[in-house]
This record gives sequence, C-alpha cells and structure tokens, in this order.
Amino acid sequence: MIHVSSQFDSGNIEVVAADSPDAVRLRIAKDGAADFFQWFHFRVSGARGVPLTLIIENAGSSSYPKGWEGYRAVASTDRQDWRRVETGYDGTALTIRHTPDADAVWFAYFAPYSLDRHDDLVARAQARGTARLERLGATLDGRDLDMLTFGSGPKPLWVIARQHPGESMCGWFMDGLVDRLCDPYDPVARALMAQATLRVVPNMNPDGVFRGHLRTNAKGANLNREWREPSLENSPEVFHTIRRMEATGVAMCLDVHGDEALPYNFIAGYEGIPDPSEAHLARLTRYKDELARLTPDFQTEHGYPKPAPGKGNLTTSTGYIASTFRCAAMTLEMPFKDTANNPMPEVGWSPDRSRRLAGHCLEAMLLMIDDWEAGL
Repeated sequence: MIHVSSQFDSGNIEVVAADSPDAVRLRIAKDGAADFFQWFHFRVSGARGVPLTLIIENAGSSSYPKGWEGYRAVASTDRQDWRRVETGYDGTALTIRHTPDADAVWFAYFAPYSLDRHDDLVARAQARGTARLERLGATLDGRDLDMLTFGSGPKPLWVIARQHPGESMCGWFMDGLVDRLCDPYDPVARALMAQATLRVVPNMNPDGVFRGHLRTNAKGANLNREWREPSLENSPEVFHTIRRMEATGVAMCLDVHGDEALPYNFIAGYEGIPDPSEAHLARLTRYKDELARLTPDFQTEHGYPKPAPGKGNLTTSTGYIASTFRCAAMTLEMPFKDTANNPMPEVGWSPDRSRRLAGHCLEAMLLMIDDWEAGL
C-alpha cells in the first residue's frame, strides 16, 4: 500500500485519492493567506518497483500554468541526487510517471532547499571563520533573519535570495556563493573580499520556505512587492533588510530568483526607474555582458520586457534599491525547467548548475569592482 505525505520542512501537497498507484490524485495547496500556488514537494512510500502515475489535478489553475509547458518534475530517493522524470501536462492536470527503485521517493517542483539546509549553510559559513553572522531581526513566525558578511573592502555589495520561497534554485545558488566565499584558496573570493564588503542574506523568507509556500511569507505578503512601504506587521523581512542597507550603503545588489515559464538564465534590470542616467544603466549592461562571457549558462537575448523610464515597479527590490541608492540593482532569474540555449536533459537546470552560476556572478562582480558605486 503506497502512502503520500508532505508534513515536513518545505512540503506541500494535498491527497485527493491514493487507493491505486496508477491513478494517485493530488492537489497543490495554496500559500496560507494568499492564492498563490505552484510549489510541490512530497514523499511517496511503499513504492519500490511500483509504476506510479501521480496526477496533480489543479495544475492548470496554478499561479503560472505556462510553467508546466515543457516542464519535467524531479525525483530523489536519497534527497541529494535529483533527476528529471517523465512528466506531461494537458492544460488541466500535470501527470508524473515514475517507477522508483527504493521504498520511498521524494518528488518536487525543483530540488528542495529546506530551511534546515539553510541553517546548515549558515552554521557552516560561521564555522569556517570567513563569515560574520548577524541576525537582522525576526520573521512573523519568530524565526531568525540571517545575514552573512564577507570581507572588509570599501565597496558595499549585497546579495539576497528567496524572497519567493518556492524558488529553491536560489537556495542552491546561495549555497555555491557562500562556499566559494569561504574558500581561503579561491583567488576570486580573496580579491573580492579585499576590495568589497559583501552582505549576503541567503534566505529572505524562512517562514515561507518552511511552510511550503510559492511566493509569500507567513501573512501572505509577496515580499518582492513590499520594498516601497515595508512594515513590521506585514513584511518584517524586508523592513529589517532595508534598515541595514541604509546603515551600510549599497553600491550593487543582486536579488536571486527563479522564473516558472522562461527556460533561460537572465537578468531583469532597472531601466524603468525615474530618470536613469547613461552611466547608471551602463553598469547593468556591462554586468550582463560579462556574465554571458563567463558562462554559456547565462544569456542576454531572452528575458522580461524592459519598462520605459519612470514606468518601472519601485515596490520590487531591484526598482526600489536602484532608485533609492542610485546604484546597480538587478534581479537574476533562473529556470525551473532547463536552459534552452545550453540544455542538460537528464537534470535540467539543477542544484549544481545553480551553485556554479553563483561563482560566475562573483567573478563578474570582481571584473567590475571599480564600477560599483552609489549616487549614479
């Protein structure tokens, strides 16, 4: 007899019926106090050698149904190695077919990066003696909002991630970024930390991650729409981060995200802020170009439409930071699927590829170290 469960860190699924392994009927739960839903993460036990057909019945009414087109779910029996499995979408339901070779198998929208794994990352960084750990404040559920500081150079650089908790590739990105900064023999990390102070918030939304949300915190707030008017009542995660940014200054900020529909890595910028200068926009263009030269996994042809000056969204981190500090602020988007320009079908876009991209982002930051400044 098979059993489906999701009552664990970052789990999300509702079981409609699991009487027959060839027609397990499931639904993705909404984000608590909000209507967003797309993230799923669940375990099927008692399934060794059993052909499973898992039907997510409400996929077609999810937040980003275009995200299911050309998509394949991931599965793992050890929660370390995640592989793409047969997945189909008919416009209404998402159907996953897989025969596991172990008693229990985990399925997810993307390889999960749980809150427990985040805690391990923070502890690991602190133990290596390279990072300084600071608690910025508390979340609505009373969890710690952690920031790691690397280096002591004069350039104040920021990297933040997981405002949207279901974008778990961002956790893997931060895992790679932190590990590279902690490597005492890495010449890029050493040079960057000598010329800049990097403040890293690996998980902006611990509550949403633990609850298995797609886009919101414990109160249903989309943190990446809270930057203009954050509050301790609705979005303390953003509130505390902004207060710290005001104290340190910001010469460059990279906000790391995932995009459900587009099969590319790309950067969304701040072209839509009021009165962007040519010098201001030049930093954005150069960073994208440098990153594209460093790795074939990044490209500049595909991405979001660029808003006209004055027409951008200043409630997002990128819009708010670029406008307030007059510095370079960017949103890096990674795919849930695979990179169409540089595909790896067996794993698609993956934890390891996310980790490696983080290293390239650090390399591009160092190449441009003299360009990073506020007041542009």
